[in-house]
This record gives sequence, structure tokens and C-alpha cells, in this order.
Amino acid sequence: MSKFLSRVDSPADLKKLSIEELPLLAREIRDMLLESISETGGHLSSNLGVVELTLAMHYVFNSPKDKFVWDVGHQSYVHKLLTGRKDRFNTLRQHEGLSGFTKREESEHDHWNCGHGGTSISAALAFAKARDLKNEDNDVIAVIGDGSLTAGMAFEGLNHTGHIQNDMIVV
Repeated sequence: MSKFLSRVDSPADLKKLSIEELPLLAREIRDMLLESISETGGHLSSNLGVVELTLAMHYVFNSPKDKFVWDVGHQSYVHKLLTGRKDRFNTLRQHEGLSGFTKREESEHDHWNCGHGGTSISAALAFAKARDLKNEDNDVIAVIGDGSLTAGMAFEGLNHTGHIQNDMIVV
């Protein structure tokens, strides 16, 4: 394994690294993605594009208390690596292996089963509203890409969020 990635089994472990070490970890993650996906298949470019984003989110927020709602589930491979699943990453998209998408049954860090469809903002709004009704204190972060923003449901979620003024983050 690698110098930094081998030390990260959870977001808490990630936070033990210095800011200066994060670019080195990002490089190791990219190397692992290239190696693993070349063997198992999967979505390479979408995951290479969110390495720093996912590192920053897990460094700043407190998953699983804070909820990440990925719109493009096949963009969550880095999230899987940082949340205790790197030892099983070679089973990605294999029979009885890790899912190629976020999957609640797989990890307490996966709050929403998703694929691709513009649902993250509405789902995150539901999590934020539930949090407020239960007087809980956590952040809810919807992660949505440009392709998903073409879905009508994404705009409905943005409009509804703006209308009811719920506290949540959209990336």
C-alpha cells in the first residue's frame, strides 16, 4: 500500500494528516484508482475529478454525523476509500463486492442509495428538514455535477430549498 493511504481507514484518520500531506495522499489515491479500475472496471474519470473535493469534504466535515448525499453515485469511489473500504476496493462492482455507487447497507457513511438522476438536492433537503425537526446539529451536503443539474428534479430541489430556507450545502 502507500505511505499515506495505508494510514487512512476513516475520516478521523484523514484529519490526522497535515494539510501539506493531502496532495501526496491525492496522488496515492489517483494511483490506486488507476490500478484498481483497470482491473475491475468502473468509472475512472469522474472519480479522478473529485479526489481533492472528496478529501476536502472529509477533512472539513465530520462524516458520518455530517451527511454527504452524492448525486452521481459512481463518483463516490474516493469517498469509499476514505471510509473504511479500501481493503475491499478490489471487489468493486464484482459479485458480492463493493457497489459502484453509494449504498446504505455498505457503510454508515453512505446515507443515500443513488445512481445518477438529479436527486441529491431534494434528498439532502429531506435530511436537513429531518435534522431540524429532531433538533439535531449536523451538516448536510449535496454533491451534484453539471450533468445532473440538467434534471428537472435538481431545479425543483433548489427552488424548494430556497423557498423554505433550510440550512444545507450544495456543492
